[in-house]
Amino acid sequence: MKNHIAILVLFVNAIAFSQSPWTEEKGAFYIQLSYTAIPNYSTLFGDPDYTTFSEISDNTIQLYGVYGLSNKTSLFVNLPLKIIAINDFENPLIDCEGDCSEDFNETAFGNLEIGVKHNFYKKDWIFSGQFSIEANTGSYDLNSGIRTGYDALTFTPLFLAGRSFGKTYVQAFAGANIRTNDYSTNAKFGGEVGHKITKRIWLIGFIDIVKSLENGNIVLPQPNIFTGLYVNDQEYGAFGFKGIGEISDNFGVTVGFGGAFLGNNVAKRAALNVGVYQKF
Repeated sequence: MKNHIAILVLFVNAIAFSQSPWTEEKGAFYIQLSYTAIPNYSTLFGDPDYTTFSEISDNTIQLYGVYGLSNKTSLFVNLPLKIIAINDFENPLIDCEGDCSEDFNETAFGNLEIGVKHNFYKKDWIFSGQFSIEANTGSYDLNSGIRTGYDALTFTPLFLAGRSFGKTYVQAFAGANIRTNDYSTNAKFGGEVGHKITKRIWLIGFIDIVKSLENGNIVLPQPNIFTGLYVNDQEYGAFGFKGIGEISDNFGVTVGFGGAFLGNNVAKRAALNVGVYQKF
């Protein structure tokens, strides 16, 4: 059961890689390549909801790897490549006659993340701590307002808990995103429940909540505000389903779907994900 859980929590992260309390055995290495799409949206959550004055497609190719430094400590790296398109943007600040719409495309890296996870209690329940740092490796385009990552360093401490019950597991996390450059800090917490429904298929339901403490005052360019990409005080309550198909003991595929039941400054559109993984 332990091996199934390890595979599951590392590779079925359909919306983002899973915050799981399980660590890898010493010398074990896993890698996942995934594609996430938030297609063709023009509305952002707010109070009230507001428009982007365009149609945006936000796609991410993500490479995630984890290595067991010891039986209790794992090192992980997450590298996202953002592919963002803006179609039919009409700048509300410009008085224009006729069709003045513009299209933009940007492909660039997002925020590179590196972190460590350590297990400090392992009996029926598993308790671990995790700490990661996201580098300011994103880009910003002045003309389009496309931003591919936060213009800040992000420090993320998490407390993680979980337990397996035969073919079923539960896990939960709580922590924060602490950002530099006068971005607000986010509190974050959530959890998921997974069950092995056939010999090689898992089905998982999850909830993920991020709440801004609204303690930052960064001033971002107006075009960036229009797109809503990596702006300040982003928050959401997300839910969804994930699945994994174990093609072999070492290789598999993942699929997922996630939406939001509340939010602020984030796309009002569901996200879809597919991925493949390999363990060594």
